[in-house]
Amino acid sequence: MLTTSDFKKGLRVLIDGEPWVIMDYTVHSPSARGSATLVKAKVRSILTGSVLDKTFKSGEKFEEPDIEIRPVQFLYGSADEFTFMDTASYDQFTLSRESLGDQALYVVENATLRSVVFNGRVLSVELPQFVEIEVASVEASAKTDTASGSATKMATLVTGATIRVPLYLKEGEIAEVETTTGRFVRRVR
Repeated sequence: MLTTSDFKKGLRVLIDGEPWVIMDYTVHSPSARGSATLVKAKVRSILTGSVLDKTFKSGEKFEEPDIEIRPVQFLYGSADEFTFMDTASYDQFTLSRESLGDQALYVVENATLRSVVFNGRVLSVELPQFVEIEVASVEASAKTDTASGSATKMATLVTGATIRVPLYLKEGEIAEVETTTGRFVRRVR
């Protein structure tokens, strides 16, 4: 059993029979005597991805959800869905582009990811913090770009994502990208 004193970012709890992840929380002590301490938490549903603000009384108890994290490999994708393989059992499953959301822009062939399984059903995949993706095209840069101090240009990756990259990066090169922010990290040689 978990209580509100166990709250930390990334903790998974079962609220009303659904699995949620604690994104952030604050503890509010009462100003009047006899009032209960409240814990306000921003939580994200593992099933739907929706984010809510919830308030709990201090000491409230929660169960841990039956969530399993398994290593998976991305096999192939189409316009609407992506196919993955569980590397332990070799079972294949598909997830829709809609369910992956912005993560779909950073899924590359043969990438090793982690699947989130709740009650035997794969809900989503978690990307690594950094991925290496080939640059499909870059926009032309003008000499004045360096004078403004930005020294970046827009690039389109083979997955369809567009990111800002340094002027020296060319088409066909491999860029390391941070998946949480979509930010260029470095050129991979």
